[in-house]
Amino acid sequence: MPTHGALGELSFPYRQSREGFFGAKTATLNFCEEASTRTSRACMWRTEYADQWFQDYAMSYWCAEVCNTLTNVLFLWLGWRGIRSAYRNCHPSVFIVGFVGYTVVGLGSTLFHATLKYPMQLVDELSMIYTTCLMCFATFSYARSTVFSYMLGTVLTGLAWFITARYYATKDPKFHQDAYAILTAIVVFSNMFIMEFSVRPALQSRDRKRAPNSPVQTSNVILKEMWLMVATGQQVDTVGDLTTSS
Repeated sequence: MPTHGALGELSFPYRQSREGFFGAKTATLNFCEEASTRTSRACMWRTEYADQWFQDYAMSYWCAEVCNTLTNVLFLWLGWRGIRSAYRNCHPSVFIVGFVGYTVVGLGSTLFHATLKYPMQLVDELSMIYTTCLMCFATFSYARSTVFSYMLGTVLTGLAWFITARYYATKDPKFHQDAYAILTAIVVFSNMFIMEFSVRPALQSRDRKRAPNSPVQTSNVILKEMWLMVATGQQVDTVGDLTTSS
């Protein structure tokens, strides 16, 4: 039996798009968790014809996009783990605030995909901007003067306000995605630079003072794990982007 035939035996027909528990959809985006074959590749953008193609609330009356909702719940757990780790290891408070923002992103995204309501969409998307700005602050204010930190905080606050105001006025998802992509790229590549030109020399210096039987991991082991985390994150992000655009 062909593979698609075997899988077909396990499938079941979805209901057509309907109004679910949370009522009419007001979000400007729809990620086509279940979509008919008529949906174009640009299905994440809502159009005047979109509602007849998107099969929202297909799997559950209580949730518009079940899979997207459940996968975003993971952010809540990871955010809590980050907050607890930062507190336990006495990291600067900016990291705790950053993980709180990360948790808010997860909560907003969960509520957005569950309800497809525009206010929840804003909680999801704008918290992504704010949390990334916090990461920028944590990255570039480290070991800097108080004056520099205040100036950087002011600039990032103004930038976050500008992105919020423009996005709210235009409701242009491409603007939000471009702004978020630029901020994320700045954080990712700057931290790659820091890993190689600040963290690696510091760890190698510690290696030279390390006792032969020390339980502390060597610099190579630590950095290998860090680069593995970077590569994994980038691959997951790339796969997610390709999935939503295909």
